[in-house]
Amino acid sequence: MPRPSGFLYEQHGDASITITHHGRPAGTLRGGRAEKFLAEVESGDAQLVMARWTGAYKHGNERTARNHPRNR
Repeated sequence: MPRPSGFLYEQHGDASITITHHGRPAGTLRGGRAEKFLAEVESGDAQLVMARWTGAYKHGNERTARNHPRNR
């Protein structure tokens, strides 16, 4: 599976974080979740962390799995 890319995050004054993927909103985090997210982004691969937190890391392989002979 290719590495995740195209994610950006933006911190807002109300301590919320908006994550976008190729310019489209992918998720909003507030409170304790936002704090955990920031700690994780700073300590690891930011693109992978954002993909995991938004759930977008699986996109692209569903079609391949659906067409596999064992799933027919």
